[in-house]
Order: sequence, then structure tokens, then C-alpha cells
Amino acid sequence: ARHWRKLPDLDLPVVPLHSFAQLAQGPEALKRALSHILLLPEGADGDLHQGNLTPGQILVSRDGAVWRWDGYTVRAGAASEATVRLKQRNRLAELDRERAKAREAAQAAKDERLRAEAAEHEARAAETKARETHRAAENTAREARRHAEQRFDKARGEAIRLTAEAERGASRAAAAAAQANQTAAEATEAETALAALRETHAALPDVNAARQAVEQARAALNTARQAEGAARARLSTLRSAETQRGQRLESLGRELASWTERGKDAADRLTDLSARLAEAQTGLETLQAAPSEAETSHMEALETLQNAEAEHRRMARALQEAQGTAETAARAARAAETEMGTAREARAREEGNIATANHAWGSVAERILERLGANPDLPEPPEFLNAEVEDKARKRWERLIREREEMGAVNLRAEIEVNEAEEAIATIDRERDEITSAVAKLRGSIGHLNREGRERLSTVFAEVDKHFQTLFTRMFGGGKAHLALVGSDDPLEAGLEIFAQPPGKKLSTLSLLSGGEQALTALSLIFAVFKCNPAPISVLDEVDAPLDDANVERFCNLLEDMVRETGTRFLVVTHHHLTMARMDRLYGVTMQERGVSRLLSVDFHRAMDMVDPGHVMAAE
Repeated sequence: ARHWRKLPDLDLPVVPLHSFAQLAQGPEALKRALSHILLLPEGADGDLHQGNLTPGQILVSRDGAVWRWDGYTVRAGAASEATVRLKQRNRLAELDRERAKAREAAQAAKDERLRAEAAEHEARAAETKARETHRAAENTAREARRHAEQRFDKARGEAIRLTAEAERGASRAAAAAAQANQTAAEATEAETALAALRETHAALPDVNAARQAVEQARAALNTARQAEGAARARLSTLRSAETQRGQRLESLGRELASWTERGKDAADRLTDLSARLAEAQTGLETLQAAPSEAETSHMEALETLQNAEAEHRRMARALQEAQGTAETAARAARAAETEMGTAREARAREEGNIATANHAWGSVAERILERLGANPDLPEPPEFLNAEVEDKARKRWERLIREREEMGAVNLRAEIEVNEAEEAIATIDRERDEITSAVAKLRGSIGHLNREGRERLSTVFAEVDKHFQTLFTRMFGGGKAHLALVGSDDPLEAGLEIFAQPPGKKLSTLSLLSGGEQALTALSLIFAVFKCNPAPISVLDEVDAPLDDANVERFCNLLEDMVRETGTRFLVVTHHHLTMARMDRLYGVTMQERGVSRLLSVDFHRAMDMVDPGHVMAAE
């Protein structure tokens, strides 16, 4: 185990400087080490005293400068690992203190927020209570209004019924008056209920306490969450609702007064109807007093009615006769129109037949002129026309028609069509010769390209096969493999087959190998092609996924050899730590915070150059 041994003091020369063993108190085991550390007085020059230091002694100043016996010097203010570590430690301590203060402030804010939320909850409870109280008042007012409306509807129905009864007879007048008195009594009861409702509304609890609670909650929320606006809006809503309820109560009062006035008007109307009923009874008595006058007037009116009925019957007969005459004339007119339409149709048909006959005669004349070349005018009929003469003429006509048709029609464009056909044949012959020449040239070019392609393919195939065999042996640490063209003797039509024999196994095709062996064989083939035709850059996407650590090491060695030999830059996508460790530059995506990704880039060569060699040796 490591520890400090206590040794006797060293016999050091006396110098006009104080050592840390004289200035600081410490364990006896450290006294010898502290005696080698000397403190430079204020204003003294450390460079002058550095030459007088004995081996092992170190001179330090209060501002951090260091002079060592072997010439090593650190100026004041220079950053060192110990200084940085000390600053970081002090910064950590300061951050711990700030974190404690922040926690206290956060706890205080949390307590304040809880108090504000409690005050807000109390304010909401008070608001809910006030709202329930106002809702109960609204329900009471609504119920009173409903009762008043029911009573008013009942009173209106009674008034209508009383009016009807007054019109039917004066015997119901007394009952209507009694019903009107009852309606007035019910109106009085409605006024009493309205007064009680107003007293109930006046007895409602004052909202000042709820308002003060809301104001207190507003002050608390202004400190914690700045949310007093919502409480103010709710108070405004309550005040508006209260104002509306007051206005509604006043409106109900006005409506009740209006219905009271209407009840009085109904009573006045009932009185007026009673007076009119009395006048009607007086008129009826007057009419009953003069029955003879009414009978005379009735007989005169009956005679006048009989005369009017006789005149009406006479005029009806005259009208019926006139209607019969008009119908007869209308039937005659319709018959004449029908006959005229039939005549017009017959004339149109005859005109059509004439036009058809003229057209047929023109067609026949054209056919006669076309086929016979004779005048289409008909010859004079023979003197003796009988069936034999007509039959001979018909047979002669049919024979002449057959002979004319056998000769065929005369083609007036025959010479022009022959010339056009000869020109088309000449053009086709020229195009055929050109196509034949072009086909011969193309066949010669294709043959030349095929020969050159076979030569180049054979050369490249041999070179790729050679590199593939070498790389396969290097990748597997032994074994052998080769490429072969199968399926045809022509290299341009043949397929490619890979035959591989890893160490300790028999020769087989690529499909019979394991996943890792297939990956290594495919990489060997790809790198063999790169050696023949190097590419400036290549992307390898997780090609080391099926490989174990030993094969990954071989793959990385081969990758470095390919970089040196071909100059190809490889961009490797991998999750394997061994492959990452062998790369020149590393790119990665990290998530230091949830939902926040950041791209990191590390250049291993520059990172190694930036490492302090002395620090690396000390760490070792």
C-alpha cells in the first residue's frame, strides 16, 4: 500500500527564504517534503534565487509563480491542471451554494404558489356559493313569474269567456262581474307575491364578502401567477347577472302593473258590453211592437225576388241558345280547317312525287349517257309494237350492257398512277440499299465491340480473380477462393459464380457459406474490384454486423491497407466499437436531453495531438 514514511530532516544549506515546513503546520511525515518548498518574499525576483536552489527544491510566490531547481518555470497567472482543477472545485462549491439557494427559492415559490392556489380555491368556493345563491334567487323569481303568468293566463281566459257570455246574453253579467272581482283579487295576490319576492331578493346575502375574498385571491395570484384578470372577469359577470336580475324583476313589476291595467280595461269593456246588451234588448222590443210593417216589407221583397228569378230564367235560355249556335259554327270551322289541311297534304305529296320523278329521269338520263354514250331522248316508238319486238329489244339491251361491263371502266389517271408507282418503287429500292448498308456496318461494329468487350472482360476478370484470391486468403487467414464464368462459353453471356474454401472446410459456392463467411467473401470481392478500378469514395453500411470481433479486426486491417493502396475514402456506418476505434474521424448523434439530439464529430489524430504528453505520462 502507498503511504508516507517518516524520515529524518535533510541537511539543507541555509538560505534567506522561509520554507513551507516553517510556515505551515502538517504531519511529521510531510515535513521533509514541505522543507523543499520555499516561499518568495514580496517584491523579490525569483529568477535570481532559482540558480541557488539545490536539487529537489521549489520556489513559489504568493501569486502562483513557480521556479524549480532544474530550470522549470511557471509564470504567475499561467493555467495549470491543478489551477484549473482548483478553480473547477471552487466553481462547483459556488454552484452548490447557488443550487441550495435556488432550491430554497423554488421551495419558497412553491409554498407561495400553494398559498395562492389555496386562496384561489377559497375564492372559487366563495364565488360558487354566491353563484348558487343567485341561482336560487333566479329560480325563485322564475317560479314567481311562472305563477304570475299562469294567473294572468287564467285571468285572460276568464275575461274572454266572460266577454263571450256577455255577448250571448245579459243573464251572465252578474257572474262576469263576480269573476272580474275574483280576477282583481288574484291580481292583488300577484302583487303581494311580487312584494314578497322583492323582500326575498333584498334578503339575499351581500356579495361584498365574496368580492373581498376574490380581491384577496387576486392579490395572491398577482404575486404567484398573475391571474387576477380571470377573477375580475368572473366578478364582472356576477355583477352583470345581478343587474340583469334586478332589471328582470323591474320588468316583471311593470308587466304585472300592465296586466292589472288590462284587468281594469276588461272590467270597463264588460260594463260597455252590458250597456250595449241593454240597447239591443230595447231595439228588440221596438221590433216586436211593429210586426205588421215587417210583414208588408217581407211581401214586397218576396215579389221582387220572384220577378228577378223569372228574368234570370229567360236570360239563361237565351244564353243557352247562343252557346248552341256558337258550338255549331265552331264545328263547321274545324271541319273546314281539316279539309283544307288534307288538301294541303295531298298537294305536297303530289309535288314530292313530281320532284322524285324528275330526279329519277335525270339519273336514268345520266346512266344512259354514261353507259351507252347516246342521246337520252327516247326514240320514236315503232309502228307495230308487240311482245316479240319488246323482248328482242330487251335482250339486245342486256347483251350490250354485259359487253360494256366486261370491258370495264376507263381509268383516266392510269398513266399518272403508273408514274407514281414507279417513283415509289425507286424510293423503296434506295431505302432498302441504305438500310442493308447500315445493317452491315452495325453488324461489323457490334462484332468489333463484342471482340473488344471479350478481351477487356477477360483481362479485367483475370485481374479481379487474382486480387480476390489474395484478399480472400488475407481476410480468412488461409483458405482459397476463385471466380468462374458459368452458363456459356461467351464471357458476355456467361454468369459469375464464386467458389470459396475457408480454412478447414471443403470447396463450395457462396450460397453454402455461413453469414459471416459470406460477408467476408463479398468484401474481398468488392475490394478486389476497387483495386482494379479505385473509386474516390465508398460507403459501407453495417458490413461488420454479422462479423465477430476477430473478423472485425481483420476487416479493419484490410480497410487500412485499401486506403493506403488505392487512396479510396471509406464512409463506414457501424455500431461495432472495434470498428469505431479504428476510424480516423468519428461522427455520432447523441441525446444529452430528452428530445434534443446533437451531432458530434471527433478527429482522433487531432485529439491525440492535443493531448499533453506530460499529462499522458503522469496518468500512465
